[in-house]
Amino acid sequence: MIHMEYYLIMSAIMFFAGIYGFFTRRSTLTILISIELILNATDINFAVFNRFLFPDSMEGYFFALFSIAISAAETAVAIAIMINIYRNIQSIQVNKLDDLKW
Repeated sequence: MIHMEYYLIMSAIMFFAGIYGFFTRRSTLTILISIELILNATDINFAVFNRFLFPDSMEGYFFALFSIAISAAETAVAIAIMINIYRNIQSIQVNKLDDLKW
């Protein structure tokens, strides 16, 4: 059986990779992917803590499932926003979003 620490280390690496990508990337699509990495790291934590701390209950899995549903809806809305931005200014780069002000 794999120890909890290995899951938590993998989750922490995913989380910090998402944070790094969120702050360093310029494309809104890569920022969205970074946010998804962060949310997947939290889903792993929900499942791991549920399995190791409360093996007879299913709350952690339900929280993870709910989080996956929320992130799917968030992704659909974000991609729709990116399509509208691309139609208006022909770019999805974050530094060109100032063109939408005027």
